[in-house]
Amino acid sequence: MFVFCHTGTKMTCCGLLTAKKEPVPLKSVEVELQVRDHVATVVSTLNYENKEDKPLEAVFVFPLPGDAAVCHFSATIGQTQIVAEVKEKQQAREEYDDALSSGQQAFLLEESDQSPDIFSLSVGSLPPGESASIRLEYVTELAVQADDGLRFCLPAVLNPRYQPQGRKPPDTSSDILRVTSVPASLVPYSLSFSARVSSPRPVSKVESNCSLDPLQYLNTEQTQATVKLAAGHKFDRDVEVLIYYKDAHQPTAVVEAGQASAKPGSLMGDPIVMLSLYPEFPQDVMSSLASCGEFIIHSDTLLLLLKSLPMGCYFNIYSFGSGYEHIFPKSVEYSQTTMEEALKTVERMGADLGGTEILKPLQHIYSQPCIPNQPRQVFVFTDGEVWNTKEIISLVKKNSGSHRCFSFGIGEGASSALINGLAKEGGGHAQFITGADRMQPKVMQMLRFALQPAVVDISVTWDLPKGVSVTVLSPPITALFQGQRSLVYAQLSGQSSEAAEGCVTVKYSLAGHPSQNQLHFSLTPAQDTGLTVHRLAARTLIRSLDMEERESRGEQDGGMKKKVVELSVQSGVSSAFTAFIAVNKGDGEAIQGPLVRRNVPTPRLLHYGSQQGGFRKTLGKLQVKETFPHRSVN
Repeated sequence: MFVFCHTGTKMTCCGLLTAKKEPVPLKSVEVELQVRDHVATVVSTLNYENKEDKPLEAVFVFPLPGDAAVCHFSATIGQTQIVAEVKEKQQAREEYDDALSSGQQAFLLEESDQSPDIFSLSVGSLPPGESASIRLEYVTELAVQADDGLRFCLPAVLNPRYQPQGRKPPDTSSDILRVTSVPASLVPYSLSFSARVSSPRPVSKVESNCSLDPLQYLNTEQTQATVKLAAGHKFDRDVEVLIYYKDAHQPTAVVEAGQASAKPGSLMGDPIVMLSLYPEFPQDVMSSLASCGEFIIHSDTLLLLLKSLPMGCYFNIYSFGSGYEHIFPKSVEYSQTTMEEALKTVERMGADLGGTEILKPLQHIYSQPCIPNQPRQVFVFTDGEVWNTKEIISLVKKNSGSHRCFSFGIGEGASSALINGLAKEGGGHAQFITGADRMQPKVMQMLRFALQPAVVDISVTWDLPKGVSVTVLSPPITALFQGQRSLVYAQLSGQSSEAAEGCVTVKYSLAGHPSQNQLHFSLTPAQDTGLTVHRLAARTLIRSLDMEERESRGEQDGGMKKKVVELSVQSGVSSAFTAFIAVNKGDGEAIQGPLVRRNVPTPRLLHYGSQQGGFRKTLGKLQVKETFPHRSVN
């Protein structure tokens, strides 16, 4: 059964950070990307300078990839470097405020309570004439695209987060951080970007939506290469990089040694294995069973999907904004007649429904009974401008047993936390469509996934040498698709004198036919991986515990929250309940004078369009609201 839906758009206008046009202390952003196979380490350096005659507190709210694990935060003032510690969030906020009150320099980095892809960086008590360099490091997985490219996105745009009328974010404080976005041409700081790619397989090409200097190979095997952003890049789009390897769908395993200073038996002390699995379905089964779906979709791609649906399925169309509409009272059988009726109705549906309220239409969809023998497929096309990301994802997870959810991020600045979270918890797949992206291959790949038979009875079994045990850290695999990658993290304990090789077997049932795929891998730790795999594993476990805490809130008295804080502090990885805090005690002299706050503007796209898809969105002045309750705003 299919339900189609499209989002409304809204008009805004542009403006500077403040009416008085106060100077912005952020001068430049430097980004270094290091890609190892299908994971990436990103180092961002933010350079601040106070040219005013009074001490400043600079506040910068910015997006990161939704599944990123922030693992390092430090500040350099002159010749002094201060490395931040991960602490419980309220404790970190209090230490930051106490430091500023006593005239000390302090730096605070924290994740939004409601969306894990929004961060706030506070640079406190920067004296007149002083400069500070902030180093932020995170690791992230790279998603596989429809054409087998691995996608990395450096978000340059922070979309507004729509808050429905009459509703407040579920927070204990009424303080809301306000950040004004400005056109890219008015952003007073520069961006430089470079990337280094290495893989066991040759790098065939690197592409981007932005101008790149020519790719430079570092060896004759072409397994290592560097590339950088061409000079003169403007903040008119996210920086999207697509990396292509030969034999990209080959399953792999990486074993990473534990941290020498960590206790054996702990997450950071034991080796961690990361499996990259690509199931191969039997061809004689792939042609059987055409599933039907329930779609929530942007209207510009509606024609393509409607003409591609199998006859005999059921469908409906939802349009959502600050409210929502649906074409049919309940899903109807797909035919030439109902398709034409749907297309005519879509043309009359409101194009401006206000904000982006996804929760209510999803609740309505889930309240409708499923049609027997018609598996429900929900396709969500959205710009992701919501404030209640975690609440929406929790709803999808709660109803994951009755449907599969396929999500599309439309346009620059779409929330990766929302788009990826919907697909992950809904047992579907996620894609991002930005600028002049070709919609057709991405939309058709998603439809092919939806029409694949549902895989059931999925199990992962391990065959390891005697003396070696395994603890799986990733949530159970709930969905498999031909051509889709699944990453699994597991902790290895113990030692063995036998041959250092392990084997993992993925078993499942497809259209009533039992199938399996195997991967043999070496237990010898890989070289020069740092702690990337450990940090991604920690982030995966933190997200799972965070979801459990939300589902059991009020029942276990914060037990899950305590586990998240302990794991976050142990691994040095950010979470919703912790923050990075650094205090520069220096020579003990207090910084004199009243502290002035300066909010750093985030770039905003004026408009973007797709020649193939035809969608266009005109944007302007807006105010981004995110909940950081410890700070009041002038």
